[in-house]
Amino acid sequence: MNKTININLANTFFHIDEDAYAKLQRYLEAIRRSFTDSEGRDEIIADIEARIAELFTERQQHDRQVISTKEVDEVITIMGQPEDYLVDEEIFDDAPKAKARTRGTHKEQKKLYRDTDNKYISGVSSGLGHYLGIDTIWIRLLWILLTFASGFTFIFVYVLFWVLVPEAKTTAEKLAMTGEEVNISNIEKKIKEGFDNVADKVKNVDYEKVGTKVKSSTDTFFDAIGNVFMFIFKIFAKLIGILLLIISASTLIGLFIGLFTAGTIDMFGMGQPWMEFVQASVEAPIWLISAMMFFAVGIPFFFLFYLGLKILVSNVKSIGSIAKFTLLGLWIISIIGLTIFGLKTASVHTVTGSETINEALFTDPTDTLVVEMVVAENIDNRYYRNSDFDIIRDGSERKIYSEDVHFQVRSTTDSVATIKVIKESHGMNYDDANRNATAIEYDYSISGNTLKLNNFLTTDYANKFRDQEVNIVIYIPEGSTIYFDKTTKRGISRMYNNDQGFHSGYAISEHYWRMNDDTLECLDCEENDDVKEEEKDTVINKIKIDAKGIDINVKDKSGDSFKMKVDESGVQIKSN
Repeated sequence: MNKTININLANTFFHIDEDAYAKLQRYLEAIRRSFTDSEGRDEIIADIEARIAELFTERQQHDRQVISTKEVDEVITIMGQPEDYLVDEEIFDDAPKAKARTRGTHKEQKKLYRDTDNKYISGVSSGLGHYLGIDTIWIRLLWILLTFASGFTFIFVYVLFWVLVPEAKTTAEKLAMTGEEVNISNIEKKIKEGFDNVADKVKNVDYEKVGTKVKSSTDTFFDAIGNVFMFIFKIFAKLIGILLLIISASTLIGLFIGLFTAGTIDMFGMGQPWMEFVQASVEAPIWLISAMMFFAVGIPFFFLFYLGLKILVSNVKSIGSIAKFTLLGLWIISIIGLTIFGLKTASVHTVTGSETINEALFTDPTDTLVVEMVVAENIDNRYYRNSDFDIIRDGSERKIYSEDVHFQVRSTTDSVATIKVIKESHGMNYDDANRNATAIEYDYSISGNTLKLNNFLTTDYANKFRDQEVNIVIYIPEGSTIYFDKTTKRGISRMYNNDQGFHSGYAISEHYWRMNDDTLECLDCEENDDVKEEEKDTVINKIKIDAKGIDINVKDKSGDSFKMKVDESGVQIKSN
């Protein structure tokens, strides 16, 4: 167990191990002794301490982490040891030996900064010159050409560089701008070069007097403009940060309450009725889908929240590389999982299967066939009794309930009426779709001349919702009469083959109809004066040609009709 010491290094607070502190203190004392007679000693020491503090900060995972001897050794290896205090190297005999360096031959990766030491406006051009390895004068000429060529719109690009690219203030940043290693030797060299430049300018003051005066005036003017831009940008950035915080926090809270809570309830078997409806359609547990939705949507909004926080609070610490990569991995896994579940859910609706049942209706052809639809009022234990789609319980068993049942009427040459029940369902393939169609439970009954059709179908809950439906076709002989009870209003479909032009089941029901040439003729509909007046001036001709022969029906405006039929037995002609 070691003691820890709190230190302030370059205005940055650190917790450091006692042994590591002793080594760091000896190292800094040796540096101070090596620069005792150097010009700009205080500036050199301050920049070296700032660089060491920066390296310590890079190696910290959190605020409470203690700097150990390992971190101190790494920093010493990077910073190096001044040649003029090699006599003190025995105090670092336990430190890792730095590899021999060839001075001036090794280059670090350059970083983009604004070089305000060589600026005319903001230092953007000189900073780009260092970064690209091009003389600054060519960069400035390029800016001027692009500005005129773009109709002065390129000025906004320059302003963006001015606002977004940081200024190289410290010696370490100026070294990084030119791609030089940030170590003791280069820091010393850079600071001494600065003093030499000042001395040269003092010597040449007479020659540079006019240029310096002009440049100083230019700097003052553009610095004022830059300050205005920075002030506006900071206000705008703060507003963006507040907006990001509000939006991302609201979204995360909503996701937690809506998705994560729902999934947790389902996982612990406390599901609500609405969850059974969702589970009947999807191909994965709700709790798993909820968790994946939470991560897929929530993680990007978490980073937006973190970004807004960093905009508003400048000293917010990083969440660390481990946390970032963990969240990224969770997000990728969630996106892949949701995609797989989505494709699987969509695939079960790609193929349609069916089962057909045909049965003769032994009714008296001279009587009217009455069609009724039996509603599901006798089914108990429904969740929502007024819903077209529902879930019913029969003891411990659950069933899917649907009112997707429709029927239509067609003519037949047979002497008796027949019914065809077509059960349809979707599936992943034809076998699966046909199995789902066969599993549909649907009933109807015939009592005398009354055909009772259930207005609903059911299937086992395990079959899930696969767009199950029942379509019924009632075939009645030519000349037969049919009556649609008021209960059939919602069940009638595709009944456009009537002489009234009715398209709605509400209009077709509660009327008597006679089948004539596959067209229903209304026997008790009120005459439409407009239609009647139009028929007075219209001649209706119907010609039907098929394998059985040729049928020609003609009805003139006076009401006289002419019918001719040609088939295997010969030619038959009827007229009134």
